[in-house]
Amino acid sequence: MEPATNPVSAAVEPPAAPRVRVLCVDDEPNVLAGLALHLRRRYELLAATSGAAALEALKRDPGIAVVLSDMRMPGMDGVAFLRQAREVSPESTRMLLTGQSDLNSAIAVINEGQIFRFLTKPCAPDVLLSAVEAAVEQHRLVTSERVLLQQTLHGSISALTEVLALTNPLAFGRASRTRQLVGELAAQMNLRQTWQIEIAGMLSQLGAITLPQETVEKVYYGTPLDADERRLVARGASVVEQLLGKIPRLELIREILAGYFDPRHAGSIPMLSDDGKLAQLGAELLRAAVAFDVLEAQGHGPGEALEIMRGENQVYSERALMALTAARGRAGVVREVRSIPLAALRTGMVFAEDVKLSTGVLFVARGLEVTQGLIERIASLRPGAAKSHIRMVVSAGSGR
Repeated sequence: MEPATNPVSAAVEPPAAPRVRVLCVDDEPNVLAGLALHLRRRYELLAATSGAAALEALKRDPGIAVVLSDMRMPGMDGVAFLRQAREVSPESTRMLLTGQSDLNSAIAVINEGQIFRFLTKPCAPDVLLSAVEAAVEQHRLVTSERVLLQQTLHGSISALTEVLALTNPLAFGRASRTRQLVGELAAQMNLRQTWQIEIAGMLSQLGAITLPQETVEKVYYGTPLDADERRLVARGASVVEQLLGKIPRLELIREILAGYFDPRHAGSIPMLSDDGKLAQLGAELLRAAVAFDVLEAQGHGPGEALEIMRGENQVYSERALMALTAARGRAGVVREVRSIPLAALRTGMVFAEDVKLSTGVLFVARGLEVTQGLIERIASLRPGAAKSHIRMVVSAGSGR
């Protein structure tokens, strides 16, 4: 008789959680071997014998939790490496292990690399393990906070933009196009952190929810406003601030928007800090992107719109205009527009024109991308409620 199978032991065990990855950087193989001896039982160890090789490892694997670097290395010392490591993988916790007693070097690496701990050689095993354990916990806290922040922001911003989409399709269309364009401009400038600027672009038109439809259309097409309308539009900035002020951790986005609404805004973030510089740049890009969209709504082509903007001295920064020229002013950029039956729209296509219902109400704004939800809304329209063919932007050579 075969032995009975134990149902507990026969159950499939859950897969083991992946081990935390720690990158050790030192030009001496013996030192790397010593670090591995003490750390490999608890962590997945990665080793690099130069700063350049370590940077490549960080680019390949953004999930590295801890970076432990030597100070004196040929070609790239610990200060230069950790400074670049911070840019390549900002969430990795950085530590320095060195036998060098030079206080100035220590201060430099702490300030420029923003390291978590500074350890000296020789480092006792229990001290090393304790420091790495603390660094791993710091990485866990940073990544957990980021995930929580992203979820909070996503939910809050989705709710606000849905309100804008329902109440003001024109403003929502401009907000969507602005988000896309500032993302392109940030990419032209090789910015690593662009999400704050893109979200600011999406929220830049939120003040339109307080405006009469007549005023919204005048703003959209750049039509001159009377004194009362200008006051209403100016009040939109405070409306946006009030709404966003209730959402935590949006300080930088609020600064970008404040600078966009008022170029004279002094700002509450130190000007020379990374966040202060990003806030100013974000406001400049946002101002240029919205102006470009207004000119396109008036019927100006990209080249003509850029010429008009360049003629308005000191309104738009030179770096914003250069990025805009690179993103939208090149002759080689191909945007094929086709007239497509409304019933034949597919996800990914982009509206090249505003779509109004037979009643005159705006249904979809120019620049919006077709989603499955929008296709379902179109399918629910009664026959004749909108024109049968719509001008859509499709990729050059695309069969869609």
